[in-house]
Amino acid sequence: MIYMDHAATTPVDERVVEAMLPYFTEKYGNPSSLYSLAQEARKVMEEARAKIAGLINAKPEEVIFTSGGTESDNLALKGIAFASKKKRIITSAIEHHAVLKTCKWLEKQGFEVTYLPVDKYGLINLEDLEKAITKDTALVSIMHANNEIGTVEPVEEIGKIAEEHGIYFHTDAVQSIGKIPVDVEKMNIDLLSISSHKIYGPKGVGALYIRRGTRIEALQHGGGHERRLRSGTENVSGIVGFGRAAEIAGQEMRVEAERLSRLKDRLIEGALKIENSWLNGHPTKRLPNNAHFCFKFIEGESLILELDFNGVAAGTGSACSSRSLEPSHVLTAIGLRPEETHGSLRLTLGRSNTDRDVEQVLAVLPKIVERLRAISPFKTDFREYESALLKEHEEK
Repeated sequence: MIYMDHAATTPVDERVVEAMLPYFTEKYGNPSSLYSLAQEARKVMEEARAKIAGLINAKPEEVIFTSGGTESDNLALKGIAFASKKKRIITSAIEHHAVLKTCKWLEKQGFEVTYLPVDKYGLINLEDLEKAITKDTALVSIMHANNEIGTVEPVEEIGKIAEEHGIYFHTDAVQSIGKIPVDVEKMNIDLLSISSHKIYGPKGVGALYIRRGTRIEALQHGGGHERRLRSGTENVSGIVGFGRAAEIAGQEMRVEAERLSRLKDRLIEGALKIENSWLNGHPTKRLPNNAHFCFKFIEGESLILELDFNGVAAGTGSACSSRSLEPSHVLTAIGLRPEETHGSLRLTLGRSNTDRDVEQVLAVLPKIVERLRAISPFKTDFREYESALLKEHEEK
């Protein structure tokens, strides 16, 4: 199997598994207890916290452990909203569902949300952000890198604008952490979401960076764990694995990003030789491992199944909503027609991928696309369809 869906999840690194194993059986103490077994658990948990903080240039006490990116996003948005007297939030139209659906829920609670549009590459306009800010704005939440098309937003500039207006800035960095540098101080970030399983750590654990002094309400109440912001006995083995994964990512990120970027460029070059195809997302301002395409006249689900039959695991978009028949909100936001969005393919590279993997994918992909187009319901009217689209674009 050639695995090219690392944006959905990553395999747990063997070094991470090795670090975790003792905390399932031998060193199983509850970190909130007082005896030595428990205090050893507390010690390794705080060491992991420091490693994660180091990856983003934060202080250890500013890192709160959660169950993953979705919980971190919920805590950031709802926590700030409930702690503030202001009632407006600004986000973008292409955020992960963990942000968008939280915003929709907050609207039902009386909050107002502005959804900034994006250009054809998936980038927000900084002038639009400036215009959207009012005296009643409590939070700006813009993702660092998009989970579908890989576009990297101008986070540092967004953070500067938010800081100038005295507004909290949250970014969902689930896709970018471990792939490109993140510095919460340099980028003026107040809250940042991270997920362990996107950086070769275990599933079920994540973190939320919360800048010291940030006013935020807890959503989960109980024994007062995690600075009283996330009660519940901590997942020590998962946290240890998360910390080790963050440590490895920090050590290997620069070299690995260069390697993946080279593989990604070759993948893009080869795939775009297929007729009626294009790359989604920004050509240069994108994650080093993300290649997202659209192929006209075919269904992405069929393409994924055919690739799987040929030993390639890939995705059409967000793994969190891949079973939905609705067109991708990200692809429609960048201007694609619904019928165009359904022919999408997301290939996201990782540590296990090699030049040979890329060449194998490029060997089977054109044949699969050709075969699917041959049985496509569009096959008898390609020309009419293309002519209609061309005429429509000319009229616009």
